[in-house]
Amino acid sequence: MTDDEKDMNDEHKQFISEEDEELKHIREKKIREWKEKKRKMSAELAHLTDSNFNKIVNQNHLALIDFWAPWCGPCLALAPTIEELAEEYFGKIFVGKLNVDENPITAERFKIFSIPTLIIMKDGREVDRIVGLVPKKHIEAVLRKHLG
Repeated sequence: MTDDEKDMNDEHKQFISEEDEELKHIREKKIREWKEKKRKMSAELAHLTDSNFNKIVNQNHLALIDFWAPWCGPCLALAPTIEELAEEYFGKIFVGKLNVDENPITAERFKIFSIPTLIIMKDGREVDRIVGLVPKKHIEAVLRKHLG
């Protein structure tokens, strides 16, 4: 191999090495973006209904269910807090919402007389209840009690 061929070969190796490094960074960035998107999608609140309530709640060890209605001012004020909790406790606590107007059977079953009502369920059974618009810290304190 001549010196010129050796120089060209070294330049080619360097170019490929730089290209590989750039591809590696692109791949890592795409993986991070995909994981973040997946996490956000997974953290989205589940909308429970009379027909899917038991199945979904029983599939989760610990669940926080927000019983609410779209006309309820305190419910709407609590919604951002519930969304934050869903994201922050993703993988630890299932968080779902049930519209009491559209799902009266489940609302009646749990004797929901006032909204918002948050029910904490462990292994499919109610273990705690929070009624009314309360600070996030209060909800977290109750959740921590059941996280064990």
